[in-house]
Amino acid sequence: MSETKNNQKAANTQAATDNEASILKYKTLILVCVAAVLVCVAGYFIWNSYSSGKHEEASTEMAKAQEYFMSALNNNDSVMFEKALNGDSVHAGFLAIAEDYSSTKAGNLATLYAGICYANLGKMEEAAKYLDNFDTESDLIISPAAMGRLANAKAALGDVDGAISLLVKAASKTENTSVAPVLLMQAGELLESQGKKEEALKLYQQVKADYGDFQDFNKYMEGFNGIDNYIERVSQ
Repeated sequence: MSETKNNQKAANTQAATDNEASILKYKTLILVCVAAVLVCVAGYFIWNSYSSGKHEEASTEMAKAQEYFMSALNNNDSVMFEKALNGDSVHAGFLAIAEDYSSTKAGNLATLYAGICYANLGKMEEAAKYLDNFDTESDLIISPAAMGRLANAKAALGDVDGAISLLVKAASKTENTSVAPVLLMQAGELLESQGKKEEALKLYQQVKADYGDFQDFNKYMEGFNGIDNYIERVSQ
């Protein structure tokens, strides 16, 4: 009995390690995508909240929290991620903004930022909570990338089925030909970690059929020996 438990524990540990490896492999691209899109749309969200007359101060607070966030991303600085979350002696952080302006687009955006900050701090339970609370339907521009980050958090917490479902859904929502195939590739690797080679094969074949002609994707995949390597691996 003891040996069986030890074997099961070892199997669970290996599965968790495989999931983490898949997350880390694609984490950078997904995170860069999220950050880039956030920078583009945050100004609109903040302006919208300001112009509506609901929360004039949201503009200043979000701008400062964003500044800390971008510094944290650029320098992989946990202290700056904490500042982005909690603010400083003058400005509020994403946590307070998400709570105080929850009815606004700026508040919704702050919820997403908070989830990403927590994920980068390795606090996956908190990350999943905030990413799950982000209203993806209110803005379809950034929702696929946000869903990808939530999937990462779920996989790290052991909810592999939930992560796979989110990754596939996120890929179907985005028209970004660099991000969509990466989301599907990650879903495929998570399926492989569960021993579901046939399902993984279908995703890899879909990636090749839909995105095999895109130069950016193929360049990215060069470091992993190309999509054909994945197809061959699960076909054996």
